[in-house]
This record gives sequence, structure tokens and C-alpha cells, in this order.
Amino acid sequence: MTPTTATALLPLLDDVLDGAFGDFRARLIEEGYGSIRPGHGCVFGHIDGGGSRLTDLASDSGFTKQAVGEAVADLESLGFVERAPDPDDGRAKIIRLTAEGEAAQATAGRLFAEIERAWAESYGAERVALLRELIEEIRADQRKPAAAVGP
Repeated sequence: MTPTTATALLPLLDDVLDGAFGDFRARLIEEGYGSIRPGHGCVFGHIDGGGSRLTDLASDSGFTKQAVGEAVADLESLGFVERAPDPDDGRAKIIRLTAEGEAAQATAGRLFAEIERAWAESYGAERVALLRELIEEIRADQRKPAAAVGP
């Protein structure tokens, strides 16, 4: 059986992600973080505790340096991040979370956990764990360097 556009796995995954992130976004707004946009995840989801260089954020998130730079500038204007001299290289800057950024990141983590708990209650913890395992495996495969093609 060939899947139709409505039943193919990728559109189904897209619908699930849209719903999940819509729920997450609504909860984030309720928590007072309505200024945080989905594009800010390239910073919040990848920044190290002591701060990160822009190039590292871009590499870790898979976004371009330009896109991450725009997200950093936006988050800086909102008071969630600040730039500071890199202690290992005076020419470079690191981006680090402010206290407000740390609070927002902690809130997002709590909300993600709440959504996952709700899924576990609805669909079973084992099934959600299997889903996580499969998604992590697919993601790891996607991040592997492409095999050389041809001689």
C-alpha cells in the first residue's frame, strides 16, 4: 500500500509536532514568556551553562550563523542573553543567559516535561520511551556525515 499525502509518515509527524509545539507555545505565553519565538530554540536549546560562542550554537543547532546571530540579537534585546568576552580568546564573544534567560529556559524545560508526562499518561510510558528511542536513533543517523558517493 502506497501512503497518500494524508497518511504518509512525514505529514503525520508534522501534524503531531505542530500540535505539540502549539500546546507548548500556549503554555509559554501563559507563563509570561510570549516574546519567545520558535526560532529562539536554536539558542535556548543549545547554549552551554557558562555560555557559548555563536559558531558553536550554529553548529550544534544546525542553523546558519546568520540565523543564530539574528536570534541572539533578538534575545539580547529582550533581556534573555548577553554577550561577554570569551575568557579563552579576547577577540571572541560568548553568549550567555541572563537570570531572566535562565528562568525562561527552566520554564521551557518544565513545560516540555509536563507535555511528555501527559503523553505517557495517555499513551503509556513504555510507548513514549520507545518513541523517544526511535526518534533519537533517526536523529543520530541524520547527523552522520553523508557517505562518499562514487569513486
